[in-house]
Amino acid sequence: MGKEKAPAGRLDTIVGGETVFKGDCRINGGMRLDGQVEGRIDVSDTLLTGPRSFLKGEVHCRSAVIAGRVEGNVFATETVELQTGAQVFGNITCRGLIIQPGCFFEGSCSMVREDTD
Repeated sequence: MGKEKAPAGRLDTIVGGETVFKGDCRINGGMRLDGQVEGRIDVSDTLLTGPRSFLKGEVHCRSAVIAGRVEGNVFATETVELQTGAQVFGNITCRGLIIQPGCFFEGSCSMVREDTD
C-alpha cells in the first residue's frame, strides 16, 4: 500500500466521548477527539478536540483546534487555535496561534516562519 496524501479538511478518525485509548497512533487525514488518549498522535491534517476531551502526549499535525485538555507539546506545521475552555499544559510550535478568551495555556510558543524560497 503506497503513501497517499489525504485531501485537506478530511475527517477520517473519531474517538468517541466514552473511549479511552493508550498508545501511539498515526492518522492519514483528520481526527476528532472527544474521549481520552494517552500517547503520541500524528495527524496529517487537522486535529479537533472536543470540550470534554483529554490528551496526554505529544501531538504532530498540520493544524489543531483545541477545546479540551492537552498535557504535552503540540507541533503544527500551520495553525493552532485554543477555543474557549481549552487547557494546554505544554509547548506549542506553529506558524500561527489563535487564543480565544477563557483559555488556559501554560508553556511557551515558538512561531515558525514560512519558507520564502
